[in-house]
Amino acid sequence: MPTNQKQRSARLSTERGDLKKGHTPARTLTAALLGFALITLDASVVNVALPAIGSALGGGLSGLQWVVDAYTLAFAALMLSTGAFADRAGASRAYALGITVFALASAACGLAPTLPVLIGARVVQGVAAAVVLPASLSLVRQAYTDPARRAKAVALWAAGGSVAVALGPVAGGALTTVWDWRGIFFINLPLGAVALLLLVGAPRSERRPAPLDLPGQLTAVIALTALTFAVIEGGTTGLAAFAVAVAAAVLFVRVEGRQAHPVVPLGLFRNRAVRVSVAAGAACSVAFYGVVFVFSLFFQQVQGRSALYTGLLFLPMSGLIGVTNVVSGKLAGRYGPRLPMLIGQALAAAGLLALLSVGPGTPTAVVAVLLVPMALGCALTIPPLTAVMMDAVPAERAGLAAGVLNAARQVAGGLGIAVFGALVNGGFATGTRASLALAAALFALTFLLSFRRADRPASRA
Repeated sequence: MPTNQKQRSARLSTERGDLKKGHTPARTLTAALLGFALITLDASVVNVALPAIGSALGGGLSGLQWVVDAYTLAFAALMLSTGAFADRAGASRAYALGITVFALASAACGLAPTLPVLIGARVVQGVAAAVVLPASLSLVRQAYTDPARRAKAVALWAAGGSVAVALGPVAGGALTTVWDWRGIFFINLPLGAVALLLLVGAPRSERRPAPLDLPGQLTAVIALTALTFAVIEGGTTGLAAFAVAVAAAVLFVRVEGRQAHPVVPLGLFRNRAVRVSVAAGAACSVAFYGVVFVFSLFFQQVQGRSALYTGLLFLPMSGLIGVTNVVSGKLAGRYGPRLPMLIGQALAAAGLLALLSVGPGTPTAVVAVLLVPMALGCALTIPPLTAVMMDAVPAERAGLAAGVLNAARQVAGGLGIAVFGALVNGGFATGTRASLALAAALFALTFLLSFRRADRPASRA
């Protein structure tokens, strides 16, 4: 029997051994997929419920921005270190801890009597979500020892996140209409319990040594939080926060340059392909999250639509994301990553410019259709830019590079909501148009960067 076939048989035997003990890989995959879908859903499910939250708890537009950004920024900033934490604690323990804290924080969100309490609980949700993400992927990798079966399992895991993104606005609208805005948080309790029950009896994950860069992580959190505060709050306080953000960012760069195992290896950004990938990914997140935030308010506060109706209006744009991701991957496989990246960014920019024509009297069905090109453009762009990033770094740094890319996209999404909200706060119509024009300009810039170097050979970081 050839060596490769013997190795494959040994891996399958290991998986069958788990099956005899009642620990099926499929059960572990289901638990991991559910947890990943749960934390992804919570990033988008809240947007449609924002007007109801504002009516119940007050706080104005800036307060509603913090309801979204408190989760997004905590999730993004800590994602840089939680992979190492999951290795040190063991994936199964980290996952169980993350899901438990996430469920408890969701209950606190649902019971929140004031907006500050809700925002604080959202921060805890984001911290827990940052732990769940790397731990869930590690569980999948451990459950499937055969590379072919593992690749299919990881693809299913990733698809769960895409489905959650698509269902987020619809689920938020349905729960807010049928139940209450608090229902979007309480629904996490039974789902979290199911995820934990699926993990009961699963093999315990090994603890592995992994370095933690606490100074780098702390300065990153301070810089991102202060920058977001500066954008949302503005005024004298905002200027002071911006100064803190700049100082923390400078300190972060100095700390990372001296660390043996930094959370963000600055050397990665010497590679042009890495810079292009991060920039294009950030542009996609700014556009997608910012547009969903603004138009959730537009449909309900300007056009007077219900939360459920608003959620359904986002279904055409979000429902096509998964299919478009697959198409993009096939295009990249056949023509290289440059073509789908360029088409995607051009389509997204054109879609954003088309949305400039939207006004209070524009039929909602027309607005729903006009939202589609931007979403499809982002969906075309993400898979190839991820491939470009992975090809630009050595194999042993692929996980680290993926973490940096995902964290950058989450941070950009949070800052996009902050900037869009600040512009809209000065006047909804003019602020919306300025936000859309800004996002389109970002895509124009990343389009030019991608056109110059997206698929050219580059030295590895």
